[in-house]
Amino acid sequence: MLTAVTPDRRTLVQTGLATPRTKGRTAPRTFTLQVMSQRGEAPRAVALGARPVTVGAHASCDLVLDDPQVSRKHAELSVVPEGIRVKDLGSTNGTWWQNSKVTELVIPPGASVRFGDTSVRISAQDTPSLPPSERDHFGAMAGTSVAMRELFAVLELASPSEATVLVEGESGTGKELAARAIHDASARASGPFVVVDCSAIAESLVDSHLFGHVRGAFTGAERDRPGAFVEASGGTLLLDELGELPLAAQAKLLRVLEAQTVQPVGADRPVKVDTRVIASTHRDLARMVANQEFRFDLFYRLAVVHVSLPPLRERLEDLPHLLATFYQRRGTAPGPLDGPNLETLRRHAWPGNVRELRNVLERAWALSPGAAFRDLRLWLQPTQSPASGGELVDTSLPFKDAKERWNDAFERRYVASVFADRGNNVTHAADHAGLSRRHFRELLYKHGIVERPTSDADE
Repeated sequence: MLTAVTPDRRTLVQTGLATPRTKGRTAPRTFTLQVMSQRGEAPRAVALGARPVTVGAHASCDLVLDDPQVSRKHAELSVVPEGIRVKDLGSTNGTWWQNSKVTELVIPPGASVRFGDTSVRISAQDTPSLPPSERDHFGAMAGTSVAMRELFAVLELASPSEATVLVEGESGTGKELAARAIHDASARASGPFVVVDCSAIAESLVDSHLFGHVRGAFTGAERDRPGAFVEASGGTLLLDELGELPLAAQAKLLRVLEAQTVQPVGADRPVKVDTRVIASTHRDLARMVANQEFRFDLFYRLAVVHVSLPPLRERLEDLPHLLATFYQRRGTAPGPLDGPNLETLRRHAWPGNVRELRNVLERAWALSPGAAFRDLRLWLQPTQSPASGGELVDTSLPFKDAKERWNDAFERRYVASVFADRGNNVTHAADHAGLSRRHFRELLYKHGIVERPTSDADE
């Protein structure tokens, strides 16, 4: 029986790694080729991951088959976004799938392929799991909860590698802090750390911003611009809010990640770069892939390490530790971390997550100079119900985050009201909203208006 093995840093790129929050949503990276022997021998298996695997009778093949019907180099298997590509290499007796001879095709996991007289089953392997870290912090992130220590364990292993990292999380959970911590714990720590907000770039300027341009490439290009990839060469590039990147730009980004070269706008030749990429987003990219709003091949390329930062409301046990950490960074002692103030914080919904907690403390320190935690004058903005009207704009947040929270509240109110007004009928509600049934149903699941069933089959 095959068992999953926790990868070391050398095999991380091949096997991938994910936190429990993302494990069921990330793209399978490792597959098992299991030889179904016809001679009573124990099954043999090899791994198929980032590198193609050759199958044949010659000793140089990755999977050597002792079968007179198998050619020296019989076939090649590789992972592609749609599944596993099987390519016959001009074998004498052919490669067979579902009783049909094939030259090249893509098959799903769980299928069996026959080379000569030998069948090989291809199965997806689970992403390896790691035990929670013993540490209560990683970089500027802090927490003693299991969810945070599971996150720290993945980042501790992944940071010193060259693996690309996809960081998901709500606004205010600390995605940029996570990216900075990964950079600081890597061999690139002395190199540049460059942040690009993909949601703030006009679509017409994406190429110039990311890949650079030469003087005169277009109107207004008065001087050469190196671009973010060149600026981050030797270090780390954080592509913040990658889910906002247009599909055309996603295709170009994929080519850069694969080739590690960029073609500045208007340039005659590509420029070599040495840049590690971390991507962050508040969106569920796996769901966007399913809705054909994000490229699977780019998702697969980025989510070698796939982590999700838990919202503060799901780890309220971390409040005392977070409070102590903020006080420590301020250079003061909090006193006892209990009493009515702590209960007030525990009852809050924390839509702005840890960033909101920090802002609450900053206001309290300004209103109560020198006071211990128990005596702080806390002011919490009331959490607005999506069903109520007249939401206030939270001006304590940066523009992008305040807008994101407003949009989420609007989206939930609109979907909930339309759904209720149409008698909870998805078809009628979707027609009224001008959305597909699938999209409307996903919005219902996203905002918790209806519970996601075990099967996504239509009603």
